[in-house]
Amino acid sequence: MLDVCLLGCGGMMPLPYRYLTALLTRFNGSSLLIDCGEGTQIAMKEKGWSFKPIDVICFTHYHGDHISGLPGLLLTMGNADRREPLTMIGPKGLERVVNSLRVIAPELPFPVIYQEIQGAEQTFELNGYRLKAFRVNHNVLCYGYTLEIDRAGKFDAARAKEREIPLPYWSRLQAGETIEADGKIFTPDMVLGPARKGIKLTYTTDTRPTESIRKNAEKSDLFICEGMYGEKEKAAKAVEYKHMTFYEAAALARDAQVREMWLTHYSPSLTRPEQYMDDVRRIFPSSKAGKDGMTMELMFEDGEKTR
Repeated sequence: MLDVCLLGCGGMMPLPYRYLTALLTRFNGSSLLIDCGEGTQIAMKEKGWSFKPIDVICFTHYHGDHISGLPGLLLTMGNADRREPLTMIGPKGLERVVNSLRVIAPELPFPVIYQEIQGAEQTFELNGYRLKAFRVNHNVLCYGYTLEIDRAGKFDAARAKEREIPLPYWSRLQAGETIEADGKIFTPDMVLGPARKGIKLTYTTDTRPTESIRKNAEKSDLFICEGMYGEKEKAAKAVEYKHMTFYEAAALARDAQVREMWLTHYSPSLTRPEQYMDDVRRIFPSSKAGKDGMTMELMFEDGEKTR
């Protein structure tokens, strides 16, 4: 199961009723934060989710509304006497940008591991999931992210018996381990059926529509996508500043055949995103206007819960 929380869905500046951009996911005791806008800590506290298990922080790009909350978060983590390493992933310049922000948080009791994204796409294997960064089209270097959790095939006891695999090895093979014993090699494929559908989440913001988004979001269980503007008369502004309208996001969701889309990263002038959703759902019916604290549990089984 993957817990997903849209901590903040505002762009450019925080508002009394809307925090800046941040997404937090939880899987198997590990937490991943994508972007860390001003107010991210407060959003986490309001939701009741802890910052302590955060072991990976990713950045889409280095505009202030996506990273300005980082120094305070690092200080809080340090004051909690954290010792475990923290991995940061982001575009070129990651260590330089973060160290500049750390002028006010210079001493931390835990190491920071910097992994700068190389090229148009890069995949990271982390904590039992796969994270892929892919370049999008903003006015600075910017990336979207796809998080995937694989699911092995079902264990086939009949096949294990047929192959005379000793019972004590069954659980180890089911967990993906290869075993060499008594001159024989036992591999997981000897007892597992075909791989089953896993979990896929795609997150992208601050970009024009791109083929890289459509390709990487394909068949995602949840697609969280920038919708800077709901007003149709602002389409030209979206092009000029390299952002996206609600309707462009919906077309991407439709073309990528995702299960559900949440809009995020609203313009400060967009006070009531829900009023535009009828037109959005005509393009992609499974669309929702994101809001701060919106949460979903993505399950391996068919179906999910929203609260």
